Amino acid sequence: MEDFAQRLPQAGEELIEVRIGDQQYAIDIMSVREIRGWTTSTPLPHAPAHVLGMINLRGAILPVVDLGARLGIGSTTPSASSVVVVAHINGREVGLLVDAVCDIITVTEGLLQPPPDIGDEAVREFVRGVMTTQAGIVSLLSLSSVLPAEIAQAA
Repeated sequence: MEDFAQRLPQAGEELIEVRIGDQQYAIDIMSVREIRGWTTSTPLPHAPAHVLGMINLRGAILPVVDLGARLGIGSTTPSASSVVVVAHINGREVGLLVDAVCDIITVTEGLLQPPPDIGDEAVREFVRGVMTTQAGIVSLLSLSSVLPAEIAQAA
Protein backbone atom coordinates (compact mmCIF):
# COMPACT_ATOMS: atom_id res chain seq x y z
CA MET A 1 0.00 0.00 0.00
CA GLU A 2 1.33 3.44 -0.92
CA ASP A 3 2.04 5.74 2.01
CA PHE A 4 -0.19 8.71 1.27
CA ALA A 5 1.02 10.43 4.44
CA GLN A 6 4.44 11.12 2.84
CA ARG A 7 3.71 12.56 -0.61
CA LEU A 8 1.86 15.69 -1.70
CA PRO A 9 -1.55 15.13 -3.25
CA GLN A 10 -1.75 15.71 -7.00
CA ALA A 11 -4.37 17.72 -8.93
CA GLY A 12 -7.69 15.86 -8.92
CA GLU A 13 -7.05 14.05 -5.63
CA GLU A 14 -9.21 14.75 -2.60
CA LEU A 15 -8.59 15.91 0.95
CA ILE A 16 -10.89 15.83 3.96
CA GLU A 17 -11.13 19.19 5.72
CA VAL A 18 -11.52 18.98 9.50
CA ARG A 19 -11.94 21.63 12.17
CA ILE A 20 -10.09 21.79 15.46
CA GLY A 21 -11.22 24.80 17.46
CA ASP A 22 -11.30 27.70 14.99
CA GLN A 23 -8.64 26.22 12.68
CA GLN A 24 -9.11 24.17 9.50
CA TYR A 25 -6.84 21.28 8.57
CA ALA A 26 -6.78 18.83 5.69
CA ILE A 27 -5.99 15.13 5.63
CA ASP A 28 -5.37 13.10 2.48
CA ILE A 29 -8.60 11.19 1.87
CA MET A 30 -6.63 8.07 0.91
CA SER A 31 -5.39 7.81 4.51
CA VAL A 32 -8.93 7.94 5.94
CA ARG A 33 -10.71 4.64 6.56
CA GLU A 34 -13.92 5.96 8.14
CA ILE A 35 -15.46 8.79 10.11
CA ARG A 36 -17.30 8.02 13.35
CA GLY A 37 -19.09 9.93 16.05
CA TRP A 38 -17.32 10.32 19.37
CA THR A 39 -17.60 7.48 21.85
CA THR A 40 -15.89 7.51 25.21
CA SER A 41 -12.44 5.96 25.05
CA THR A 42 -10.82 3.74 27.64
CA PRO A 43 -7.73 5.37 29.15
CA LEU A 44 -4.39 3.79 28.32
CA PRO A 45 -2.05 3.88 31.37
CA HIS A 46 1.17 5.88 30.92
CA ALA A 47 0.14 7.04 27.44
CA PRO A 48 1.34 10.46 26.23
CA ALA A 49 -1.01 13.34 27.10
CA HIS A 50 -2.28 13.58 23.50
CA VAL A 51 -3.45 9.94 23.51
CA LEU A 52 -6.98 9.97 24.91
CA GLY A 53 -7.22 6.22 25.19
CA MET A 54 -8.47 3.36 23.05
CA ILE A 55 -11.74 2.31 21.41
CA ASN A 56 -13.06 -0.96 20.05
CA LEU A 57 -13.75 -0.73 16.33
CA ARG A 58 -15.44 -3.96 15.25
CA GLY A 59 -13.08 -6.07 17.32
CA ALA A 60 -9.92 -4.04 16.63
CA ILE A 61 -8.51 -1.89 19.43
CA LEU A 62 -7.49 1.57 18.16
CA PRO A 63 -5.63 4.32 19.99
CA VAL A 64 -7.40 7.68 19.89
CA VAL A 65 -5.21 10.77 19.54
CA ASP A 66 -6.42 14.27 20.43
CA LEU A 67 -5.26 15.92 17.21
CA GLY A 68 -5.39 19.44 18.68
CA ALA A 69 -3.18 18.44 21.61
CA ARG A 70 -0.76 16.59 19.31
CA LEU A 71 -0.44 19.66 17.08
CA GLY A 72 0.22 21.88 20.09
CA ILE A 73 -2.87 24.05 19.58
CA GLY A 74 -4.71 22.95 22.71
CA SER A 75 -6.65 19.96 23.94
CA THR A 76 -10.06 19.14 22.53
CA THR A 77 -12.84 18.51 25.00
CA PRO A 78 -14.78 15.63 23.46
CA SER A 79 -18.49 16.24 23.08
CA ALA A 80 -21.43 14.57 21.38
CA SER A 81 -20.63 16.59 18.23
CA SER A 82 -16.94 15.56 18.15
CA VAL A 83 -15.76 13.21 15.42
CA VAL A 84 -13.14 10.47 15.29
CA VAL A 85 -11.43 10.17 11.92
CA VAL A 86 -10.05 6.65 11.60
CA ALA A 87 -6.85 6.98 9.58
CA HIS A 88 -4.16 4.59 8.35
CA ILE A 89 -0.86 5.95 9.68
CA ASN A 90 2.49 4.17 9.47
CA GLY A 91 0.89 0.77 8.97
CA ARG A 92 -1.68 1.14 11.77
CA GLU A 93 -5.20 2.41 12.11
CA VAL A 94 -5.56 5.26 14.58
CA GLY A 95 -8.50 7.42 15.67
CA LEU A 96 -7.98 11.19 15.41
CA LEU A 97 -10.31 13.31 17.55
CA VAL A 98 -11.45 16.52 15.80
CA ASP A 99 -14.31 18.94 16.40
CA ALA A 100 -15.91 18.39 12.99
CA VAL A 101 -15.46 17.17 9.45
CA CYS A 102 -16.24 20.18 7.27
CA ASP A 103 -15.75 19.46 3.59
CA ILE A 104 -13.99 17.54 0.89
CA ILE A 105 -11.42 19.57 -1.05
CA THR A 106 -10.44 18.58 -4.57
CA VAL A 107 -6.82 19.54 -5.18
CA THR A 108 -6.34 21.81 -8.18
CA GLU A 109 -3.12 22.86 -9.90
CA GLY A 110 -1.37 25.47 -7.77
CA LEU A 111 -3.71 25.07 -4.76
CA LEU A 112 -1.05 23.73 -2.38
CA GLN A 113 1.75 26.04 -1.34
CA PRO A 114 4.68 25.32 0.96
CA PRO A 115 4.15 26.27 4.60
CA PRO A 116 5.67 29.62 5.57
CA ASP A 117 9.29 29.45 6.65
CA ILE A 118 9.43 30.63 10.23
CA GLY A 119 12.80 29.10 11.00
CA ASP A 120 11.28 26.21 12.98
CA GLU A 121 11.54 22.81 11.33
CA ALA A 122 8.67 21.48 13.52
CA VAL A 123 6.18 23.45 11.41
CA ARG A 124 7.33 21.73 8.22
CA GLU A 125 7.34 18.40 10.04
CA PHE A 126 3.61 18.60 10.80
CA VAL A 127 2.39 20.79 7.91
CA ARG A 128 3.16 19.62 4.37
CA GLY A 129 1.40 22.49 2.64
CA VAL A 130 -1.15 25.25 3.00
CA MET A 131 -4.02 26.32 0.80
CA THR A 132 -6.61 29.05 0.70
CA THR A 133 -10.25 27.97 0.53
CA GLN A 134 -13.58 29.62 1.25
CA ALA A 135 -13.04 28.62 4.90
CA GLY A 136 -9.73 30.50 5.01
CA ILE A 137 -6.21 29.10 5.21
CA VAL A 138 -6.20 25.30 5.54
CA SER A 139 -3.05 23.40 6.59
CA LEU A 140 -2.40 20.00 5.02
CA LEU A 141 -1.20 17.73 7.83
CA SER A 142 1.57 15.17 7.66
CA LEU A 143 -0.05 12.22 9.40
CA SER A 144 3.26 10.37 9.64
CA SER A 145 4.48 13.16 11.95
CA VAL A 146 1.24 13.23 13.93
CA LEU A 147 1.89 9.61 14.87
CA PRO A 148 5.48 8.62 14.10
CA ALA A 149 6.15 4.92 13.50
CA GLU A 150 7.74 4.39 16.91
CA ILE A 151 4.63 5.78 18.65
CA ALA A 152 2.31 3.83 16.34
CA GLN A 153 4.05 0.58 17.28
CA ALA A 154 3.81 1.36 21.01
CA ALA A 155 0.16 2.41 20.86
